[in-house]
Order: sequence, then structure tokens, then C-alpha cells
Amino acid sequence: MSLEQLQAIEAAHVIPSYARMPVEMVRGAGTRLWDVDGNEYLDFLSGISVLNVGHCHPAVVAAVREQVGVLTHVTNLFYTEPAMRLAERLARSSLGGKVFFCNSGAEANEAALKLVRKARPGGEIVVVHGAFHGRTYGALSATPQESKQAPFAPLVPGFVVVAPEPAAIEAAVHAGTAAVLLEPVQGETGVHPLSEELLAAARAACDRVGAALVFDEIQTGMGRTGTLWAYEQTGVVPDALTTAKALGGGLPIGALVTGERLADVFAPGDHGSTFAGGPLVASAALAAFDVLDDAALLASVRELGERLRAGLAALPGAANVRGRGLMVGFETADAPSLVRRALLEERLILNATGPATVRLLPPLIVTADEVDDALARIGRLLSAVVA
Repeated sequence: MSLEQLQAIEAAHVIPSYARMPVEMVRGAGTRLWDVDGNEYLDFLSGISVLNVGHCHPAVVAAVREQVGVLTHVTNLFYTEPAMRLAERLARSSLGGKVFFCNSGAEANEAALKLVRKARPGGEIVVVHGAFHGRTYGALSATPQESKQAPFAPLVPGFVVVAPEPAAIEAAVHAGTAAVLLEPVQGETGVHPLSEELLAAARAACDRVGAALVFDEIQTGMGRTGTLWAYEQTGVVPDALTTAKALGGGLPIGALVTGERLADVFAPGDHGSTFAGGPLVASAALAAFDVLDDAALLASVRELGERLRAGLAALPGAANVRGRGLMVGFETADAPSLVRRALLEERLILNATGPATVRLLPPLIVTADEVDDALARIGRLLSAVVA
């Protein structure tokens, strides 16, 4: 079926909620993708930080193939070993409490919002400008972006929006605060790491009034920033975190992970999800964990992240290079145009998070040679703009 035929089907039958690139992808392996015409692409987006293990990692493929022929779904009214093992591994790798499974990052944040509201009924939730926590109603209400919120008002009440500054957090938190919800690195609005001072101030403010500190690690988790969880680099430990994206190695799964204080807030019937933590996706996640929870790999993420940022900073036309690990952004004129040209002219997959920001999220298995290759391709694109 031709691209034109696919576009005709989309126009007739698909709700127009995505602005797709004019390419049909048919195969992936490692850091590479191939389109229907056989063109090879270097992927520095990873499905928006989903494929941290790379495309079709052999361990994930083997786990899925084995599980799909045995048991795919039974409901959470029964036990399955993959789900229980994954919950144990998530908890022990992070906050030491308990886990609620779901199917996506937005759902994980919805679970977190319900959890902190049950812990402190009616409590306010403090978020900061520049945040993105999802598109479902609770998560959207925690995402203070006018363009995303305005068409769907009225939203869920009880959210307090402040500047991403320590003093603003301190002033906003009071006895009626249920939680402060933060991304250690704001991803969808342009890869902006929150300062350690802000995170520490949020921790102190929550401790002062007994509120919960929740970290949205949907994009930063599973090794993206060079440690398994981004909070490990900050000196600040949250009361709960949310994860999704890379957790399933390419399959859809999300999770809310608590520390001990919030571990038993939910009771049976408080929350649920039909597909959550099913044996197929849990098996894939366990395989992805084996790949990503590796000291040598995480050290490589930190090293290659520095190499990528330094290389970008040396390119004319790339400004305000920033990030942590292999979560990198930079400013340039007309970022959407550059990203489109990167795809069509250089066979390099990038992402524009706004009119002037390019985001890079390569698979964590990327090599130094591939980082240098991507830098060369970006350099050629930028040189044409500067010239």
C-alpha cells in the first residue's frame, strides 16, 4: 500500500490528532529504522524515549515470543508471576514501597493524583510552569500550558501553578497541600532540568506540612539521564514516582511506585485498570530492566551525553545546549523545519518540542560513532541555515 493510500485512509477514518511525517516505517533494529522504500534512518528519538533498549532488542523479542504463546491476559483478579516479579524489581530499584500498574504515563500520573488526594482529602497539588504530565483530565490539569488546557476547560480543580523557583514552591505549600508534582527534567517543553535547589526546597516544604513529593519520571526514568532514576542524581528522594515510556521495552506499560509512607493508601476498589501489568507486557519490561539496569550501560549514557552536548555546543546555529544523560535539547531557528529536513535529507530522526527547540533522545545502546554521525548530520543541516 502506497503512502498516498495510507494518507487517504487517515483522512477518511483517523481522528486528526497527529501531524505525521510523510514516511512509512516498516522495520527497526537497534538505533536504526527503515522505511517502506528501504531507506535507513538513524533514530535519535527512540519513539519519544520509549525504546531506550533500541528497536526490537533481542532479549525483549525473546521474552515476548515466549510469553505470547503461553498467556497474554487474565485480569488482575488473578496472580501472574511476571507482574509480581516486575513489581518487586521496580520497588527494590527505587523507593522501596509498592507498585500500581497501568498502561501509560498519563495513567500513572492519574494514579498518583488519586493516591495523594486520598492521603490528604481535598488537598491542593502544586505544579510548576513548563510542566507536562499528560493529556487525560487530571494529568492535563497538572499541565499548565494554555494551548493544551483551554480547549478542554473546565479542568479538575485544586491545582496550584507556580514558577519553577525554590521560593515559589516554599510559598505555595501549606497545610492544605496534598502534593508537589515535578519532573526532574521537563521533557515535552524543551528538556529543562529543574535545579537541585528547587527539588530540595520542594522536599523541605513537603516535609514541613506532611505533603507528598511526587516525581514524574515517565521520560527521565529507566536510565535516560544516566542513572536508572533521575532522582538518584539529585540528592532528593520523592515519596512516589511515576514511570512508563521505556519501562516496557517498546510495549505499553506504566507504573506508580511509592515509598513506604504511601504504600498502603489505596485499598481494594480504589483504583484499577483492565490490562495493567498483564503477563505479556510485564515479561517485556523485565527483559528491558535486565538491559537498562546495568552500571556499564548507565556510565556510557553519562559519557555519551556529555559527548553529544559538547558536540552540539560546538556547532554554529545550535544555542543553549542542555540536558542530562542522553536527554538533550538545543535552540535553533525554526526547529520544526530543521527536524523535517533532518528526516528527509539526512535520514536522522529528531523532534521539535516548540518553534525553536530540538530534542534528542537516542536509544541508550547508541555508540560513540553513532553520536558523532548524528552530530555530522546536524552540522550539515545547521550550516545550510547559518549560510
